[in-house]
Amino acid sequence: MPPKAKQQGSEKSAQLGIEADKEKQFGLWYNQVIKRAELIDNYDISGCYILRPGAYAIWESIQSKLDGFIKKSGVKNTYFPLLVSEAALTKEKSHLEGFSPEVAWVTKAGNSDLGAPVAIRPTSETIMYPIIARWINSHRDLPLRINQWTNIVRWEFKDAVPFIRSREFLWQEGHSAFASQKEADDEVMEILDYYRQVYEDLLAVPVVPGKKSENEKFAGAAYTTTVEAFIPANGRAVQGATSHCLGTTFSSKEMFNITYYDENSETKHPIQNSWGFTTRSIGVMIMVHGDNKGLVLPPRVAPTQVVILPIHFKGKTEAVDEKAAQVNEQLLAAGIRSEVDSRPYNPGWKHNDHELHGVPLRIEIGPRDVQNNTLVIARRDKPAKEDKISLTIDENLSQKIADLLDQMHNDLFQKAKTALENQTLKVTKWEEFVPSLNKQAIVLAPWCEAIECEERIKKQSREESEQAGSNDDEEVGHRLTGAAKSLCIPFKQDPLPEEGVCFCCGAKAVSWTLFGRSY
Repeated sequence: MPPKAKQQGSEKSAQLGIEADKEKQFGLWYNQVIKRAELIDNYDISGCYILRPGAYAIWESIQSKLDGFIKKSGVKNTYFPLLVSEAALTKEKSHLEGFSPEVAWVTKAGNSDLGAPVAIRPTSETIMYPIIARWINSHRDLPLRINQWTNIVRWEFKDAVPFIRSREFLWQEGHSAFASQKEADDEVMEILDYYRQVYEDLLAVPVVPGKKSENEKFAGAAYTTTVEAFIPANGRAVQGATSHCLGTTFSSKEMFNITYYDENSETKHPIQNSWGFTTRSIGVMIMVHGDNKGLVLPPRVAPTQVVILPIHFKGKTEAVDEKAAQVNEQLLAAGIRSEVDSRPYNPGWKHNDHELHGVPLRIEIGPRDVQNNTLVIARRDKPAKEDKISLTIDENLSQKIADLLDQMHNDLFQKAKTALENQTLKVTKWEEFVPSLNKQAIVLAPWCEAIECEERIKKQSREESEQAGSNDDEEVGHRLTGAAKSLCIPFKQDPLPEEGVCFCCGAKAVSWTLFGRSY
């Protein structure tokens, strides 16, 4: 974190702190945090952003964890081209309809028009599957399971929200083909649980695993599963990651005609899956854990987990610096991401700077600590005047610090989980639906799962929200709709009410379904 020079009236002036209130000015708060904590910088193409080193380091932690999961499962990494031909992209009608408003087309090379336009990938099914059709011939070629880490362009026309909704983003996308439906179904759930683990065990964000409605599933999929996240400060949901079973939609003769000979030499089409996890996860993490001082980084993804601040008095610097270096070396040797902040700033400035950047633990070492062989630790997620911890510097120090980092992760997760549970409300009647949403909540309701009913829910909830004036968020940089939609049909289901009717249309209810306003 380099020093900043104050320049009056300049965009580059040092602003160690957040003026916006997270609860009252969520959009402004979020934009201040991601800029001032040096995660994002603007670019001269609207909806595109620069990931600064802090943000990219978080993505690398996510990538490392998830890449380890999928490689252990037997998936192989690969890379396919950025561009997709018009013929390939338009081959599957429902797939194209799902993406066509967001597809960016390349029509010129230099001063010459291309003979046929090519698209920048909005996703890679139509890029990969003509090639996969060449790779699969026999049942011995199955299962085929590949993944790529790459960028995606979707030319969103909605107001951009960095990390959450941008025109270019980073992700992994996995693609697989199986001989049996059971193998495909098993992988869908296996991958979805990897996504859950990344959110919960790495980012300390609780999620709700479930199945998407027919209206909300991936274009061309047989079914879509999801992990849904929740932002307590504004009551909005975020689709965290998805794992799809595509069935034989793309392998069919009408599409890419992917075939194989089974053990009886009969020609068959494989069952396919696709699955993806994006940098949206970073935005969710920031929104869930951040506070009015800035970032609060979960320790397992924090680029710097521990910062050591030497506190100098009356020229007693050498012994303090030596002790700080000794502690730092001890922590680094134990695999803890630690650093000493020796910048020529006063301790108060450094405290504010590290709070803004969300460093999980701050260690102070002064002359008295050197004399007593102790140090003082402050946790980023605790108020400044509370829970300061004094530890002896001994051979067990690294383990004590590691335990504190784990405890901070657990506390962040539990706090977010409690908020999710408290702001998930059950309703059984339409009259309760919009008023419950307006309590910054998501709603569980008995539902018939009909496409027409969901369209009615969206339309009617939007109209009632506008009539009630509930859509008055002081959002800066984006305006969120008052309409609600289905988020997922949670896998964990309570018994339906005795009357068993849909809360909206009165037809027979099939499941408890989670609804909410979302990004």
